[in-house]
Amino acid sequence: MSAALTPSPTAPSVVSHDEALAQWLAEEKEVRGRLRPEHGVATMAEIAGLNGLEQMLAMLDGKLPPPPIAQTLDFTLLRAAKGEVIFQGTPRFRHYNPMGTVHGGWYATLLDSALGCAVHTTMDVGRAYTTLELKINLVRALNDKVPVVRAIGRVRHVGRQMATAEADLVGHDGKLYAHASTTCLVFDPPKR
Repeated sequence: MSAALTPSPTAPSVVSHDEALAQWLAEEKEVRGRLRPEHGVATMAEIAGLNGLEQMLAMLDGKLPPPPIAQTLDFTLLRAAKGEVIFQGTPRFRHYNPMGTVHGGWYATLLDSALGCAVHTTMDVGRAYTTLELKINLVRALNDKVPVVRAIGRVRHVGRQMATAEADLVGHDGKLYAHASTTCLVFDPPKR
């Protein structure tokens, strides 16, 4: 895992909140400029011979399509390293629940994506995983006045049959909005 991929969300900031927001938005624009314009699911032929990290990096390089859920819920993969990924999402009014804040399912989807993809980066060629358990703590409400948030997923353990990961959902101002953990089943997928 690359310790240099992200700073700690609780580390003192050396840039202002406005500068951090500008950096986050600029990075997202740069990444989106490399992504395939059409969303979809990679074919078995497209991922043949690629390990999990290579698949994530191929997506970031526009060689594989971003998944449809990212378009539906306004988030994107920003970075990937072995055992760690960062997603960035934009909370919008269309994500609101009846109480006037972003629905917990939006948090859950963004965090689950970061958790699962962090595990995905550790998969060898031909190995697969699926979520067995997802635990989320929502610690602060989100609304459309929060411009962007990042889900930072990190693997804690990967074994032959099981993997665990943790993720934080943070704002550009360093505020923690939620944190989550997962347990994933690791397996050899059935032959097609």
